[in-house]
Amino acid sequence: MNQTWQITDDLTSLLAVLPPTLAECLKKEDNLHNLIEIVLDLGRSPEARFTDGYRYLREEGISREDLEYVIKRVGQFGPDNRAGIERTLHRISAIRNRKGDIIGLTCRVGRAVFGTVEPLRDVIEKGKSILLLGRPGVGKTTMLRELARILSVEFRKRVIVVDTSNEIAGDGDIPHPAIGLARRMQVPSPERQHDVMIEAVENHMPEVIIIDEIGTVQEAQAARTIAERGVQLIGTAHGNSLENLIMNPTLSDLVGGIQAVTLGDEEAKRRGTQKTVLERKAPPTFETIVEIREKDTFAIHHDVAQVVDFILRGLEPKPEIRVRNSSGQYEIVQESNNELLEQMEQTPTVKVRGRNNAKIMGIYPYAVNRNRLEKAIRSLQVPAQIVKELHEADLVVTIKAQYRKEPQKIKEAERRGLPIYVVKSNTVAQLENMLEDLFGSSTQKNLTAALKEAEEAIRRIKLGEEEVELSPQSSAIRKLQHQLASRYNCSSESLGEEPNRRVVIYSS
Repeated sequence: MNQTWQITDDLTSLLAVLPPTLAECLKKEDNLHNLIEIVLDLGRSPEARFTDGYRYLREEGISREDLEYVIKRVGQFGPDNRAGIERTLHRISAIRNRKGDIIGLTCRVGRAVFGTVEPLRDVIEKGKSILLLGRPGVGKTTMLRELARILSVEFRKRVIVVDTSNEIAGDGDIPHPAIGLARRMQVPSPERQHDVMIEAVENHMPEVIIIDEIGTVQEAQAARTIAERGVQLIGTAHGNSLENLIMNPTLSDLVGGIQAVTLGDEEAKRRGTQKTVLERKAPPTFETIVEIREKDTFAIHHDVAQVVDFILRGLEPKPEIRVRNSSGQYEIVQESNNELLEQMEQTPTVKVRGRNNAKIMGIYPYAVNRNRLEKAIRSLQVPAQIVKELHEADLVVTIKAQYRKEPQKIKEAERRGLPIYVVKSNTVAQLENMLEDLFGSSTQKNLTAALKEAEEAIRRIKLGEEEVELSPQSSAIRKLQHQLASRYNCSSESLGEEPNRRVVIYSS
């Protein structure tokens, strides 16, 4: 993914509203392309803030006449104390005293940056609703402008920008060219943003709606209404990460909402959880979430519903991470582990983070005496139970003589990706040895750590490492690690002598 940015900032229009002496001081600066904002506070020296620091433009403090000079040349200030310069993206924000008089101004430079969404082009093309997260100033609104332009010009879609405080398309009745052919609906006051969102859908038949800073329950509800009507929604929200959003009671509905559910005894036993658990309440409003971690770093959750479900079950999903390299191209430096977590949920005794509820292993015996297996389970008091159907099983146990014949049930278990444990003979002693391998010599905590170690090794192999050596484990745990590697087309072998025998995973 190549990256070429073009930046237009129309600084001439911003300099024109400043008192002439300040404008002349700014023109002498040699790095105006890095100018972020100009701060004018009554009685204090005027300050120019750049990406690499700040400069005082003069020693003399700002007078009321200086402030009035600027106020008369910008648009009208709204209830949110923001104004702009017509047909530009610059924003002027006011600070008032207790009487309502303006005693300070922040003149923020607005720039149209073309090319910022190139690393996300394949995500945009899927037509899913996308939510951008990130700290203030990281470039969320800039990306919304670029998205509006690309979707309206290149994809020829009917796009409406719901523009609160004229943040996206600039001041004045005519929107800035940076949004392309998208239409802009202005919001008279921030508290009416949700009304304008619904009005856009009901009156103007958009295919895409773009909205900045979803921050209230009403706006979250309006976003869900829009998504349920089949309109693609692209927006930003307060919060740096998906997990922040899940725990935010105001905005959690954007990712499906969270509810406490009380399970019956049998269902709790089947899941291996407590009776009260957290679950996702509804489908997410946004199907994809992009965390803008830095200007050149993006973390992408492609399937929000799946990720939220994993998090609520205590698993730790990893997003796909794309980073801009020194040659200006974006590359994937971390692949999503969603598929791996989905497979791991089928492996035995994965312990849920933060809960004291190790999963009860469902064992399907094939050609193994059920009474003897039940006796072995009771004798060792391990968290396992015998299941009657293959689809209920976490593990299949059979004897060596039957395994060599490759019966249909064993083939079906292999197709399902179930671990198969082979014992030498159909005796209580052999079955107890098997259970001790899984539960005794390696605790559930160690088993979870071993599977996570294998998962991390597979990730490193996918990122380019040739081989990764794991910690020594019992034969039962090594078998599961080999199966995990096989599922992801990695080679593996066991090396060393007991008790230091261990798995090494290779790229295929």
